[in-house]
Amino acid sequence: MVVMGVLNTTPDSFSDGGRFLDTDTATKHGLRLADEGAEIIDIGGESTRPGSEPVSVKEELRRVVPVIERLTKRCGAVISIDTQKPTVARAALDAGASIVNDIAANRQSTEMWRVVAEARAGYICMHMQGTPQTMQAEPHYDDVLLEVGDFFRERLAVMADHGVSSEQVALDPGIGFGKTLNHNIKLLSRLNRFRITQRPLMVGVSRKSFIGKLLGTPTNDRLPASLACAAWAAAEGAHIVRVHDVAETVQAVRMAEALSGNR
Repeated sequence: MVVMGVLNTTPDSFSDGGRFLDTDTATKHGLRLADEGAEIIDIGGESTRPGSEPVSVKEELRRVVPVIERLTKRCGAVISIDTQKPTVARAALDAGASIVNDIAANRQSTEMWRVVAEARAGYICMHMQGTPQTMQAEPHYDDVLLEVGDFFRERLAVMADHGVSSEQVALDPGIGFGKTLNHNIKLLSRLNRFRITQRPLMVGVSRKSFIGKLLGTPTNDRLPASLACAAWAAAEGAHIVRVHDVAETVQAVRMAEALSGNR
């Protein structure tokens, strides 16, 4: 399993908002994540927590591009841009990023996929019901496993029609994005259901609110549960786990892989 380290250059992300606002601090944190074992560093300049408000393209570019440029030159980790905006994705790829991590793969516009196709970049296609502003307003599914799986198949076909080959794509079931606690638990407990797509699976659970809802723990006390989810994902055959606590997660998933034979 590949460990992806989270680097938010935002003032309002749910867990680490405001900690890495300036380029120097963000770069140092990115280098630390790489030293701890992150093979991918996912850089975001716009919070996507429930109810978050969008930022302008200009502001998002100001936050992320200088950090990408520095990290590309100074560390060996692959750089991912966490963005919904095609303009930001294009600038980030030009600056040295190799992957677009897109929570808004449910959009109807094709511009993002044209950007990815032209750059031959990696693309993480995440399932979300609604938008960050609406996604937790009574999310509903008749069968969350079936509907997320159908979404992946439909998106892979649409992206292929716009020049993005399946070999460029990884899939993310979108834990916490338009899901209730029960939806999240069901998705995590049946991750192997999504192997049918034959594409790498990414799981992002680190410090998320469903852990607090289940266990009553505040954001900064969710590391043990986050590690349990990461180890479970590794044992279930997921390929990437997106986390804030890289060093601890590397240990957890390497042990899970050794015990399950999934390395």
